[in-house]
Amino acid sequence: MNKKVKAYKNALELIGQTPLVKLNKIVSNIPGNFYAKIEAFNPGHSNKDRIALYILESAEKKGLLKPGATIIETTSGNTGFSLAMVSIIKGYNCILAVSSKSSPDKIDMLKSMGAKVYVCPAHVNSSDERSYYQVAKRLHEEIKGSFYINQYFNKLNIEAHFNTTGPEIWQQTSGKITHLVASSGTGGTISGIGRYLKNKNSNVKIIGVDAYGSVLKKYHETQEFDEDEIYPYRIEGLGKNLIPTATDFDVIDLFEKVTDEDSAHSSREIALKEGLFVGYTSGAAMQAVKQLSKLNHFDENSNVVLIFCDHGSRYMSKIYSDKWMHDQGFFNFEKSELEKPIEYIK
Repeated sequence: MNKKVKAYKNALELIGQTPLVKLNKIVSNIPGNFYAKIEAFNPGHSNKDRIALYILESAEKKGLLKPGATIIETTSGNTGFSLAMVSIIKGYNCILAVSSKSSPDKIDMLKSMGAKVYVCPAHVNSSDERSYYQVAKRLHEEIKGSFYINQYFNKLNIEAHFNTTGPEIWQQTSGKITHLVASSGTGGTISGIGRYLKNKNSNVKIIGVDAYGSVLKKYHETQEFDEDEIYPYRIEGLGKNLIPTATDFDVIDLFEKVTDEDSAHSSREIALKEGLFVGYTSGAAMQAVKQLSKLNHFDENSNVVLIFCDHGSRYMSKIYSDKWMHDQGFFNFEKSELEKPIEYIK
């Protein structure tokens, strides 16, 4: 008798249906139930796999992509990795304009996945010709037949999560979710999930996490773009110095700002207390929950879902490097509770 081999056709079939994991020790002093949506279970180790596949397949259906076409995008790293992965499987070239704030680990990963990488200065105005926004636009204009993803201003970014991540969370919680906490960068993740959940239950609270140095929180509250809010910060993939149209501000109930230092420590705490090795924005989401709990945002009946966007392996030279943490002034080697000495046996 012939038995079929049970295998996926390729890595793209692994995208989505990521697990929901209950958090325990790290929230032991906070009322309610807390769950993490572990997006690192995607084959590209982040939630950006979803938009990369969704946007490219939408373009294919519209006849906008030809075999051997060049995909171009602006990225802090995760979207770029996902696009490079999808491009390999579908036979496209991939060019990425990356912020210099992106960790060396991410940049090396992009090169390893066959992408051509342009590293652009992080702390310049978005209209500066050197910014990764403008570099990507220029490359798109110069390369005939190229396709620019433009995730910050692409409504498909929202649609991808409305059609996948939102329904998954609703099903996994049996519709009992009361709060969603998600870091906001392009805004596609929180907006897509938020729209879906609000359509199901308008009482679900959608909480965005923003960085100090970003304009999103103030814009949400005042509809004012305030350049005075902008200054350099370290968290990758969180906050913005422009207003992305891929953010549906109407669906977000509130924003909570977090610091680079607190978010870094929360990421490491998640690893130590929950055994989940997560990225910088996951720590930011966890830090926001801690801060909001002190303002009595949660009670015993709360069912809170946090989006843990990516895997900690992309931050080995940053938040998981004791030297980097020390260099940022985030902890002292002598006083840090997290510093674990390594013994070399000779």
